[in-house]
Amino acid sequence: MNFDCLDASFQLIRDLHGPLARVRRADARLHVQLQTAASSIALNIAEGRGREGKDRLHHWRIALGSTEEVGAILSVAEAFGHLTPAECVAARDTLTRLRKMLWRMTH
Repeated sequence: MNFDCLDASFQLIRDLHGPLARVRRADARLHVQLQTAASSIALNIAEGRGREGKDRLHHWRIALGSTEEVGAILSVAEAFGHLTPAECVAARDTLTRLRKMLWRMTH
């Protein structure tokens, strides 16, 4: 069964391949945090999909929060000069799409 939000979370991970490699070379801890936050989005969407009621919403809200974390990490990496804004365009576009979907799912 297709689930657009989960598919978008996998797309975000693919969009982050290049930025993750650049961040890893510059700041190993920031790399781990970016990878963990991006994984958290996909994993919480998937887990929420298998739950019901408030438990489902709880996981999807965590995923929404993780989209904010990924966005902030990208901004920090840009501010430190590890990434350029151009390197983050695809990931930011997918993040925007994910935020909109998760917002509708949780509100």
